[in-house]
Amino acid sequence: MLYLDANVFIYAALDREDIGKRARSLLREVQRGKSPAASSALTFDELVWAVKKYRGIGDAVNAGEAFLNMPGLTLVDVDGELLSSALELIRVYKLDPRDSIHGASAVHENAEAIISTDKHFDRVREIRRRTI
Repeated sequence: MLYLDANVFIYAALDREDIGKRARSLLREVQRGKSPAASSALTFDELVWAVKKYRGIGDAVNAGEAFLNMPGLTLVDVDGELLSSALELIRVYKLDPRDSIHGASAVHENAEAIISTDKHFDRVREIRRRTI
């Protein structure tokens, strides 16, 4: 199981360069069942906000629907227990709150890796980061 950081979805939706192509390819693998994956419910907020900012509300709604209906993707709920784990990652690794939620979600799902361009995940011993 892979954990997909929000930037995977944002690059897939907005970037037309190589990183966007790699992100879209990874998401196709997830949809086809070749790479089971999870992402936080928080990703919905980050994705829809970014697409709305750069492409408008219509594209943002479409991106949100695609995210919610994506085959092969498990959504990790953000509850009090997960937030307690996230707070511990903030204490230990000095992560920002959103990143700590993603990190805690990856750990919660026992992900083999977190797929992200964010290098600060390299400090987190409980997970291994791979770039897109």
